[in-house]
Amino acid sequence: MAARPLVARQPNERLQALIQEAACSNAGLARRVNLCGAEHGLDLRYDKTSVARWLRGQQPRGRAPAIIAEALGRKLGRTVTIDEIGMANGKNLASGVGLMFSPTVLGAIEQVSELWRSDVGRRDFLTGSSVAASALVEPSRDWLISTPDPQVARTAGPRVGLSDVAALRAMTQALVDLDHQYGSGQVRPVVVHYLNSVVSGLLAGSYREAVGRELFAAAARLTELAGYMAVDTGQPGLAQRYYIQALRLSQAAGDRGYGGYVLAASMSHLAAQLGNPREIAQLARAAQEGTRGRVTPRAEAMFHAAEARGHALLGDVRQAQEVAGRALAAMERASGEEDSGDDPAWIAHFDEAYLADELAHCHRDLGQAEGAARRAQEALAGLPASRARRRAIGYVLLATAQVQQREVEQACHTGLQAVELLGSLRSNRGVEYLEDLQERLEPYRDEPVVREFGARLELQAA
Repeated sequence: MAARPLVARQPNERLQALIQEAACSNAGLARRVNLCGAEHGLDLRYDKTSVARWLRGQQPRGRAPAIIAEALGRKLGRTVTIDEIGMANGKNLASGVGLMFSPTVLGAIEQVSELWRSDVGRRDFLTGSSVAASALVEPSRDWLISTPDPQVARTAGPRVGLSDVAALRAMTQALVDLDHQYGSGQVRPVVVHYLNSVVSGLLAGSYREAVGRELFAAAARLTELAGYMAVDTGQPGLAQRYYIQALRLSQAAGDRGYGGYVLAASMSHLAAQLGNPREIAQLARAAQEGTRGRVTPRAEAMFHAAEARGHALLGDVRQAQEVAGRALAAMERASGEEDSGDDPAWIAHFDEAYLADELAHCHRDLGQAEGAARRAQEALAGLPASRARRRAIGYVLLATAQVQQREVEQACHTGLQAVELLGSLRSNRGVEYLEDLQERLEPYRDEPVVREFGARLELQAA
């Protein structure tokens, strides 16, 4: 038998530099790694010889690289990633970036920072990845059963104050407005670079407990937005990673309500787009269970509406109608309240028009054309002109209902209104809705009005 070829390892100069920066001996690092591992339930028995092997280029297995990075980070008083310690090659980083609901706050910072860095660097494993239903459902379970983070304050790094958090929130709102008007294709690169260059630095700074909670809440919101934009640019595998990390950041913020929003408004809608109806309902129910008694009626309405969509896609008329009824009742309570000031900013946009949009989807999927048309018209009547993408989707929903009612000429006329709106947007979601409408028009392809509609779509695509 031929001898196994020897692989020459390269010295780990990154790790050497960090050990020197931390003024830590090999034995001291080994001791810190063992203690850090014990906090994670690991029985590590490294010594100075182990560290010497790492410096010669040996790659420790399993969770060890993350533990080493965390131990060094604690000594340095800042976040240290496995890429910085020269251990981000092969299986340790692989395609798992962003898919873990980290058990610790420091681990959460590392996960999300590595995700942002990888996204900016356009790593192939991010753009080419697919969505596994379990990758969406498992973090929801972790979120449901995990205990609150006892502390998020940090004492090393640049000082972060409430003014920094306010700037982050203002930037997020500006980006949301641009996204609504022009679509994610125009805006998403700006969001990702801002997260990687500014927000990662804030998370790695020093902040008091109260400021830290606010910072994590603001970071969670912008991370969720980046996930939504990944959906809108045709990257569902990347979106799931952002949604998982937004969920984890909301946990660090101590905001159960926003965690529920990520599950019901983000993850469940991703599952809907991918045709996983059981996961839609599961995620929406997890949101309801994990926020019981902690959210306003408006948020409850959204969570119930998300569940209704799952039942509708499953063809369960009774369950869909029952849960949709709960959504309508919750919205009625929200609208009847004199003071809606208790609603957090992230749910303020969900009004009667948005609920009508959700219910129009339910009626469409159940084949209830009349109900779909009625709800789509309600949505369009209430949506402002600034919500161009949402209005375009509303027009497609209405046109789809008209096709179901065999009102083909009217459907094409309505569909052209969506085409006109989407002409100023770069939105993959909008394109997918139009393609679905075109498929539904296929049985009528010989009619002149349908041929004209198809020609208009081709012209826009060109």
